Amino acid sequence: MPVYKDSKLGTWFVQCAYRNYTGERIRTTKRGFKTRKQAKGWEREFVKRKEGALDVSIAAFYELYEQDVRPRLKVNTWNTKAHIIETKIIPYLGDLKISEVTPADVLHWQNDIQSLTDGSGQPYSPTYLRTICNQLSAIFNHAIRFYGLSNNPLLRTGKIGPEKSPVEMQFWTRDEYLAFRRKVMDKPLSFLVFEVLYWTGIREGELLALTPKDFNFEKSTLSINKSCQRIKGSDVITSPKTPKSNRLITASPFLMEEVKEHVGVNHIPGDERIFRLTKSFLYHEMRRGCALAGTKVIRIHDLRHSHVSLLIELGYSVSAIAERMGHEGVDITLNYAHLFPNKQADMAADLERLNISEERE
Repeated sequence: MPVYKDSKLGTWFVQCAYRNYTGERIRTTKRGFKTRKQAKGWEREFVKRKEGALDVSIAAFYELYEQDVRPRLKVNTWNTKAHIIETKIIPYLGDLKISEVTPADVLHWQNDIQSLTDGSGQPYSPTYLRTICNQLSAIFNHAIRFYGLSNNPLLRTGKIGPEKSPVEMQFWTRDEYLAFRRKVMDKPLSFLVFEVLYWTGIREGELLALTPKDFNFEKSTLSINKSCQRIKGSDVITSPKTPKSNRLITASPFLMEEVKEHVGVNHIPGDERIFRLTKSFLYHEMRRGCALAGTKVIRIHDLRHSHVSLLIELGYSVSAIAERMGHEGVDITLNYAHLFPNKQADMAADLERLNISEERE
């Protein structure tokens, strides 16, 4: 597999041929090397990788990891993963052979990333540090599962950061929301956005993907079957967050009338998005409404928590709430356990009455 120099650009490139898993012969070209030595080095790594050997650098294995994993993930999920690997892992460990990385190498890397700061000069949060470690661990686990690597060195060092992200369970009471919505009524679009979020509990991305076709105004139902994500400056429609997120939920007739009126007045076609908004717009309107109403500032996502809180107050079961919210399991809904009323006193009183009635008989 020869190495060539691009006379126009002054850089080097490699042309390689290999057979894929079906036996088909594939040709690939890698360009942009500053020196012949760099091009030859990449060529050697490429050959080893295609032969299934683990005698390659983490940087080289990452290319294989991308080929294997990227097609299985949503665009925004992969972009997040790739950013962490390319900025927090490859610059530090990229030259080490994946089969020779030791727990000490990982320990020194962990110490390095704990000293990093974000764009404002603040240290990374423990949760984000944990996320970075998870990405490195995922690379090693992939090599173990599919390419015969013997061990994951992070099993010896452990991961920095908390095992689970702390749950920030902020929410508004019904009265707090009503006070807020009165202050955003001056902007009909803002008002409608917050109405839908509060009274249905759908996610922000689910809201931004809604079209008129998703509403059945006669039956007062709303179909959640997609999500909208902002990726590299463009809105991208993806599948919902999880399989259970595909769901049909009922909505109050008053909310359906509000949406129907907005769609009609603005002549929105059935397959076009109703809310062509940015997350920064929603954030700004949330801050504005809170300032005017004097309510505590919560995140947009906390309106979802607020909806769950409302359903709990109305007496709905964990399973019913989980189904409506699109939770993968009731264990997620049980994160709200502290909001459910404590029935211990009622239970004790009921048991006492049963005992008394038994004695009287």
